[in-house]
Amino acid sequence: MKPNNLARSGTIVGLMTLLSRVLGFIRDQVLAIVFGAGPVTDVFLVAFKIPNFLRRLFAEGAFAQAFVPVFTEYKETRSRAALLDLAAHVSGTLAAVLLVVSTLGVMLSPLIIMLFAPGFIDDPERYDLAVHMLRITFPYLFFVSLVAYAGSMLNTFGKFAIPSFTPVLLNVCMIGAALAFSPSFDIPVVALAWGVFAAGVLQLSLQLPFLQKMGLLPRPRWGWKHSGVRRILKLMAPAILGSSVAQINLLLDTIIASFLTAGSLSWLYYSDRLMEFPLGLLGVTLGTVILPRLSREHALQSPESFTKTVDWAIRLTLVLGIPAAIGLMLLARPMLLTLFGYGQFQPHDATMASFSLIAYGAGLPAFLLVKIFAPAFFARQNTRTPVRIGIIALISNMGYNLLFVLPMIWLDFIAPHTGLAIASSLAAWQQALMLYKQLGKDDIYRLSKPVLQFFSQLIPALVVLSVCLWWFAAAQWETLTAMERVARLLLIISGSAIAYAITLLGMGIRPKHLASP
Repeated sequence: MKPNNLARSGTIVGLMTLLSRVLGFIRDQVLAIVFGAGPVTDVFLVAFKIPNFLRRLFAEGAFAQAFVPVFTEYKETRSRAALLDLAAHVSGTLAAVLLVVSTLGVMLSPLIIMLFAPGFIDDPERYDLAVHMLRITFPYLFFVSLVAYAGSMLNTFGKFAIPSFTPVLLNVCMIGAALAFSPSFDIPVVALAWGVFAAGVLQLSLQLPFLQKMGLLPRPRWGWKHSGVRRILKLMAPAILGSSVAQINLLLDTIIASFLTAGSLSWLYYSDRLMEFPLGLLGVTLGTVILPRLSREHALQSPESFTKTVDWAIRLTLVLGIPAAIGLMLLARPMLLTLFGYGQFQPHDATMASFSLIAYGAGLPAFLLVKIFAPAFFARQNTRTPVRIGIIALISNMGYNLLFVLPMIWLDFIAPHTGLAIASSLAAWQQALMLYKQLGKDDIYRLSKPVLQFFSQLIPALVVLSVCLWWFAAAQWETLTAMERVARLLLIISGSAIAYAITLLGMGIRPKHLASP
């Protein structure tokens, strides 16, 4: 990927991610209206979260961050034959391992549910339903991990559109399952599990023809002893924890929430989904684009370009990520009511979910920074440092859970699940700060004066944005119709965004400051 294509690639990924997130919201609206926030929905969320967690561990997390730097190095410094040989052995080894893991997951579903949702054990109906749905959703791990492998190769060659579009199919399949097929099932929510399975098959089927067209689909071969595969495995082993701390934290939250009031898992899910919108739109976009770029700059031994790329990513995070966090915190309940507050999703559910959304919003900038700082290590084929920091953050998160949730339970706080969100945000800030400090110690990256000056210019605009959102958000949203809620929310967001943009211009911030290096 040429340097001047960085912004264009980011735009492509951003637009495709935006499409996916919009459909994701529609999907969640359908789930909220059809199934509500209750015991049955909680069960599906557990059955979906477990393979989804492993996907991020094996695919988008550890595997992608270990595979892309090595694949990029082969692409830049070795022959085409060597590159295809690496692809053949990686695909064969990955597929074989995933097949074994997926088979074991289906066979051991009862034990897995006991491990990740122990609160279900005392409720036989919920436990049996969770086991049944997990057996349907677990094979999704096999398909979607191969999707991530294919997407990583396409991204390395600068083809971002198809990998970024692929997640759309999951949302389409789940929406179709909920609306068209759920009435045909004795337990309607089971249709969602089959929707997840179908999505995995379709996602892989979409990407393979594009790899074939580019000549990147050699016959898979077992390659446990292949030098390139061994390098990837060596990088991947520690990265399994280091790159997935946030996901492990969310699973720990699931374990604890399974013991809380019925609906707690759903409240956390819907608030997390709103937080994931800006995190996915900006964080995934940055992580997808900058890892191949940083890997290339490291392979070509260009530290100055390396620094400029990180600077660019941080400026985008400051100017877009912080306003998004402020918006999530100040508009938490209005957004939840506007997006999900219909059908089986009651105003009480919106109130409960808003508590955890405010807490997640406070951690959004940290989650974004982790997606910048971690690739700075991965691109240099250093996975040990993020692992060490990730383990510390993970242990800290467990401590924060106890620190906040237990007192809330003892004091009979109405929303103890909020403590789980607070703990996740604190752990994310700790991880981001430790990663940045280590980058400085290793003389890899330090905040430059232009970035610090950019932030100082940004502060007045953030104050203006906060005042606008707070002032105009006060209203009795429950009494408004769906269209009135949408219109009011759009007016508040657009008006506040305009005031924010005008203040930015007044402070001297111009589009050129956000241009890619």
